[in-house]
Amino acid sequence: MKLRHVVLALSLALPGAALASNCPKMMAQVDAALAENPKLDEEVMKEIKILREEGEKQHAAGDHKKSVQSFNQALLLLGKL
Repeated sequence: MKLRHVVLALSLALPGAALASNCPKMMAQVDAALAENPKLDEEVMKEIKILREEGEKQHAAGDHKKSVQSFNQALLLLGKL
């Protein structure tokens, strides 16, 4: 019975851990793409920076699913997805 609980706990924890390790990589991708595209439309640039900041805060708060979503949206606006 205890083994079943351990397996269940690990299966729930591992996807979160996988997402957590992606967040810093995605943050770096957004930063690199911003550096490559300094002449983006001002409104688009503002939205990307907001999404990047939100993603960083969500990552720090442990909400890695939302963090990945924010970074993906920023990368989409940057044309990197």
